[in-house]
Amino acid sequence: MREQTLILNSIPVDELTGSIATPIYQTSTFVQDAPGVHKGYDYSRSNNPTRKVLEDCIAALENGHGGFAFASGLAAIDSVIKLLEAGDEVIAVDDIYGGAFRLFTHVYQKFGIKINYVDSTNAQNVADAVTNKTKLIWIESPTNPTLKVSDIRTIAKTAKENNILLCVDNTFASPVSQKPIDLGADIVIHSATKYIAGHSDLIAGLVVTSRQELSEKIKFIQNASGAILGPFDSWLVIRGIETLTLRVRQHAENAQKIAEFLQEEKLIKNVYYPGLKTHHNHEIAKSQQKYFGGVIAFDLVIDDKELASQIVSGTKLFKLAESLGGIKSLCCLPCEMTHKSIPAEKRYSSGVTDSLIRLSVGLEDADDLIDDLKQAIAAAVKANADKKSVTA
Repeated sequence: MREQTLILNSIPVDELTGSIATPIYQTSTFVQDAPGVHKGYDYSRSNNPTRKVLEDCIAALENGHGGFAFASGLAAIDSVIKLLEAGDEVIAVDDIYGGAFRLFTHVYQKFGIKINYVDSTNAQNVADAVTNKTKLIWIESPTNPTLKVSDIRTIAKTAKENNILLCVDNTFASPVSQKPIDLGADIVIHSATKYIAGHSDLIAGLVVTSRQELSEKIKFIQNASGAILGPFDSWLVIRGIETLTLRVRQHAENAQKIAEFLQEEKLIKNVYYPGLKTHHNHEIAKSQQKYFGGVIAFDLVIDDKELASQIVSGTKLFKLAESLGGIKSLCCLPCEMTHKSIPAEKRYSSGVTDSLIRLSVGLEDADDLIDDLKQAIAAAVKANADKKSVTA
């Protein structure tokens, strides 16, 4: 069954009423026939019919065993880290999402969990970092914000040889583009806030597990910790999933055109997009992704935060805002926004310079978006005409 057909058929007709749209079961509790005898639901923290449709759907899309919906992407990440114990070590991608870095460094390290950051674009770096205390490998592919791509198959082989869990943050690719469990991952997470929901109108996180043992552990943590996704937001995510394939395809088509345009701009030094042949791991991306995604990052020939700020503040169609993956185009300056919590030295070592700009390419016409970037760049160049490196 092809992807779009699978999506629509993973969302069942309501058995009780025949409703073709998933009902919103906006309830905290469920009446029982006798003590402990019920219809599969007793309390909405433990389980909810609307949330279950979403959880079953994402499990099917990722070819996983179980799916679990959380109140945010960070709550989803938190649930996975809670699989560990004091003294365990994590190998994590160096170009990591700022919120994950904050959680790992400022929350879990003080409980005795050590995080070792490596450049996972070379799978050997991951293998070399393994110790007898390593219990989890954590990668994003592509990463946020420099779109680094890791060889999931090879890293999964290292994980299995050493009895280590591999978790892949699949937010940027989405399950219609990349299926990490098929590539050997044990756990997949998503910030469903982004492409899966797709309309910039909710906060949500998803975890997908590859086997029953992990499903039981994450289910226990979800119920015990309580950071569940409510029924209305679950319904909104389901509604977003219904058009996921169509949206991701158009995001990627638009992004490819814009990335190719940016490569020709004199003010721009590097363009980071897996769909470009100049991308460091373009061939690996091609082998494991169906689409190259809707996020682009680029930096400037002069690493000037003020100049980059003028560009992101000067766009009209690209709205200056946090987040990504919605139908409307967004832009941001990671050093002052999404990655501000990461120390400057670490940011720079992973490629997040002061002039790095991240674009979340939406569903507007690609030519209109290119024109918007042209005028914003031209205005910034004009305002900085006294700087030789800008106008050269």
